Amino acid sequence: MSAEPAAVARGKYLATLGDCAVCHTRQEAAAPPFAGGYPLHAAPGTVYSSNITPDKDTGIGKWTADQFYRALHQGIAADGRHLYPAFPYAYFARLSRADSDALFAYLRTVKPVRYRPPRNRLVFPANVRGGMRVWNLLYLSGGAFEPDATKSASWNRGKEIVTGIGHCGACHSPKNFLFADSGGTALRGNSVDGWFAPNLTGTKRDGLGDWTAADIAQYLKTGENRFSRTAGAMSDVVRQSTSRMTEGDRTAVALYLKSLPPSPSAAPHAPDLHAMQAGEALYAVRCAACHGLRGEGTKEYPALAGNTLVQTGDPDTVLRVILEGAQSIRPDGYSMPAFPVLSDAELADLSTYIRNAWRNRAEPVSAKDVGKLKKLLQ
Repeated sequence: MSAEPAAVARGKYLATLGDCAVCHTRQEAAAPPFAGGYPLHAAPGTVYSSNITPDKDTGIGKWTADQFYRALHQGIAADGRHLYPAFPYAYFARLSRADSDALFAYLRTVKPVRYRPPRNRLVFPANVRGGMRVWNLLYLSGGAFEPDATKSASWNRGKEIVTGIGHCGACHSPKNFLFADSGGTALRGNSVDGWFAPNLTGTKRDGLGDWTAADIAQYLKTGENRFSRTAGAMSDVVRQSTSRMTEGDRTAVALYLKSLPPSPSAAPHAPDLHAMQAGEALYAVRCAACHGLRGEGTKEYPALAGNTLVQTGDPDTVLRVILEGAQSIRPDGYSMPAFPVLSDAELADLSTYIRNAWRNRAEPVSAKDVGKLKKLLQ
């Protein structure tokens, strides 16, 4: 029996909120959506996302709605295998049964694709799936989202998205050695796959303290605002998820994030004067033509002065953009070239300068930091 069109439409929107297509589509030209194979890297190794098309042999074509609900809420597949928290079921566990059924109804309408993702590459003991029983006991709380009666409907909606289907903390919250969110540090920023997902709390220098709710909503819609522009994996999130949210949901997310108090932030160390001078010289030759001598940017190229991404606690995003270049999310937007010819020391000096010039303040970058990132990207 076919699902009701309204349920399928609801499920499609939930898949958009959950950014399902990005994580369940491998990084190849013309790769079929939802067929899995996207690599998710962490300290214990690499997990490849599952095929969630309705193919009966390699996807979820034989699953029932009950089994799908169990996967979202307990991290257990139809065949009884425990899933890894790279699939953020600790967040999806907050979905209601009605929403789970709607999402399942939508996924059953997508084109079936016969594709079996690569085997996970994990070191012991992470490769022992039975260990996830202990993980669930320690970190899986479950339970549908409960609204706060003292807050507005919009605030509650924002929290429901951020802490549930949107699973923002899966990238933006620091993790412990078991890849679970570190207690008391929600949304304070985290390194993910060679990028740094920035602090989303009310901290001013490297968080959203100076952003208004309108700034946040604009960023979610377009990938840019007066403070920053998307880079790396967040560009895909904006392109396929947040830009497709309703205005009401973007406003709700912005309202909730603006309510988060500032997180503790240690003052960064002062940069070395020689590194700043060397970095300034490199900046004048390599960067100033587009970003301005004072980091003021232009209509096409982002400002670096006051840029939140530039001042994050971890320099990986800045380093990676310099190393690999960047492309605006807008088809008619800017394109930044890569600078692989710079040595590790030059990259360290340049990024240290960018992170500490024009009243920016962030931890200096060393050649060792650059080498560590390059090794990760190999």
